[in-house]
Amino acid sequence: MKKQFLEIGQVVNTHGLKGEMRVDPWCDNPQFLCSFNTLYLKNGDKWKITQSRPHKNVAIIKVDGIDTIEQADALRRTVLYINRSDVELENGAYFIQDIIDCTVIDTDTKQTYGKVTDVIKTGANDVYQITDDNGKEYLIPVIDDVVISTDTDSGIIEIRPLKGIFDGEE
Repeated sequence: MKKQFLEIGQVVNTHGLKGEMRVDPWCDNPQFLCSFNTLYLKNGDKWKITQSRPHKNVAIIKVDGIDTIEQADALRRTVLYINRSDVELENGAYFIQDIIDCTVIDTDTKQTYGKVTDVIKTGANDVYQITDDNGKEYLIPVIDDVVISTDTDSGIIEIRPLKGIFDGEE
């Protein structure tokens, strides 16, 4: 079952004296994080964003009711969430949290290779870390020639692996 609220970042520091916070984005980029008017906390509380802007590799956000450096400093290490309903992803884009634990199978032979245990951002393309039942890890590039289909609703990713990725292939 997909989570309704998804982790998007964490408060890492203050910015200035008037309650602004530096947020490390756990998404594609700080601009995406800055596109939201409301962020959520783990306990269900809502934060109304009054200002946000990307700054280098972080997002600077100002929240309604947080007006001093002391108030902002007390929120360090706070994990922030978005509501899945507030986002419409482009076709072929997925939340990493929806990819994790998907079962990876061969599109031609239907052999099961394992589950996705991590998504590594390399810059050129993502890489899925797949862990089999014995704990052995494999790395699969997320490119059109390899990843044939992704169905996060059923938890299945079909691949056509490159030669040599899995044992026994030449």
